Amino acid sequence: MAFMIAQRAFIKTYLITMVEQHRGYGYQMLEEMRQEFKGFGYNPPQSEIYRALHELVQEGVLYRTKQLKGNDPRVDFQEIVLYHFTDDGPEKAKLYKKQVKTDLDRCIGMLSKAVKDNY
Repeated sequence: MAFMIAQRAFIKTYLITMVEQHRGYGYQMLEEMRQEFKGFGYNPPQSEIYRALHELVQEGVLYRTKQLKGNDPRVDFQEIVLYHFTDDGPEKAKLYKKQVKTDLDRCIGMLSKAVKDNY
């Protein structure tokens, strides 16, 4: 068992939640996470976001589709990759989040004990 939760597991949990809430593509997810955790001094690396998304695809939780970013394909040719659940993805995601929750609870307990014992 690791000392604290792995960064990738932490990121994957947030990415799953974002897909559950239909929040789209990788860069958008990255920016939302950066904004969300800015106050804690955590800036998730872009490479970790995309590795986590790739793993979720490999694990059969998510699949990708491509679409043009703008509404007018004559003007905006930027293609984005959207992430969606596979047929059994929601169940796999639920199980994964349950496992990570156990680790998070353990980490919270350890950190709370450290603060109480030392400060």
